[in-house]
Amino acid sequence: MDALTSLFAGFETALTPLNLLWALIGVTLGTLVGVLPGIGPALTVALLLPVTAKLPAVSAFIMFAGIYYGGMFGGSTTSILLNTPGESASIITALEGNKMARRGRAAAALATAAIGSFIAGTIGTILLTFFAPAIADVAVQIPPSAKFALILLAFVTISATFGGSPLRGLISLCFGLVIGLIGTDLQSGQARFTLGFPELLDGIDFITVVIGLFAVGETLYVASRYRKTQDVIRLTGGATMNREDWRRSWKPWLRGTALGFPFGAVPAGGAEIPTFLSYTLEKRLSKHPEEFGKGAIEGVAGPEAANNASAAGVLVPLLTLGLPTSATAAILLAAFQQYGLQPGPLLFITNGDLVWGLIASLYIGNVMLLLLNLPLAPVWAKLLLIPRPFLYAGILVFSTVGVYSLNNSVFDLLLLALFGLIGYGMRRFDFPVTPAIIGVVLGPTAESFFRTALQQSNGDFTIFLRSPLTVFILLIVLLALIVPPILRARARRAAVSS
Repeated sequence: MDALTSLFAGFETALTPLNLLWALIGVTLGTLVGVLPGIGPALTVALLLPVTAKLPAVSAFIMFAGIYYGGMFGGSTTSILLNTPGESASIITALEGNKMARRGRAAAALATAAIGSFIAGTIGTILLTFFAPAIADVAVQIPPSAKFALILLAFVTISATFGGSPLRGLISLCFGLVIGLIGTDLQSGQARFTLGFPELLDGIDFITVVIGLFAVGETLYVASRYRKTQDVIRLTGGATMNREDWRRSWKPWLRGTALGFPFGAVPAGGAEIPTFLSYTLEKRLSKHPEEFGKGAIEGVAGPEAANNASAAGVLVPLLTLGLPTSATAAILLAAFQQYGLQPGPLLFITNGDLVWGLIASLYIGNVMLLLLNLPLAPVWAKLLLIPRPFLYAGILVFSTVGVYSLNNSVFDLLLLALFGLIGYGMRRFDFPVTPAIIGVVLGPTAESFFRTALQQSNGDFTIFLRSPLTVFILLIVLLALIVPPILRARARRAAVSS
């Protein structure tokens, strides 16, 4: 009942005219950036961090939440009409949705994606409402040694999950950790990794790093692969479904939601694994397996629901433990830090109005998104016709102005260019960017918990072996490092012997 009482108080915050306006701006921007290829919610939130620095925290996060959910909604439009998944979680949607569109069923594909996103997002938000406070109550009791172990687990599993190579993921993570340590050590007062530049004594602003790696790096990478010819499928009328489509879609929506939420809520969960699992499950359970690969509506409904349910699940560890499990969550964590807030169990006590206003806005944003996506699908589809050079040039200009406005510093612009080139190189050579971003954000926090644990034990490292919870988490970390290479080696041997 406490959760319901807090949620009603959150609706009082979210339903003020000003916050409703920010929610509408957020879901509209989110849908827009989800539709445009090469731009996602992570990049958009990063670009808006400098702009929203003067906004009240509640309004800013309501808008960010709208962008996050809206990006999940809008991504299906690109996948279905252009066969270009904006994120890896939308690959399955492109596989079946584009085939449906080529058979003249684009409206049904867009409708099942939008309605499935609404249902999954709403159910996921309900689960977030009741699970998050309970987890926060437990998390208050976690000692610093276990919190350090949890962050270590997030580092290892996220590095192994994102990208094709765990080694590349770990290299990306180490790069992010080094960037996060640049500056003056607050305890000893010693300068670290500043290379003699006085501008680096205060560290590198996270916004500069994330805009450089994400916005500039991604823009350079996508622009380098620009093709003038685009096969955009035209759409007339709104997104609609017939009775048969409803009958074949409602069970995949529910199954996709059941798969997506728990995967989003665990470190390294994300949306990629549940979308692929959902697709495999629907193919096995379908009464029309022959349609898969040719445009099966279940292959759009299930994965899209899993994608959006995982988006709600991602907010559970972010709000309760301060652990981001996706790129967008890492940038949201940085946004919290920009306002002097630290997500975690105490956030529900110290800033309950913000947390519950944010959760309440997710319900409101889901309804807004459904109303925007079903009747206005042809409008969003026309955005795909925007010339890409104009789009990329606009992103670069916005990135440059946003970073310069932080400190009015030319040095920051040089750093932005440097990180932009590094981000391009990472994409070019298949190094995932997300582990680097999470390393930058969580590195200082992990160091803080590590030092606190050692201070409590007067420098005795056995503090990390005294708590059963800490030992259990460290064992999982060890298994996450050892087991995958062993399994891959066994698979290679089996392939050679056969």
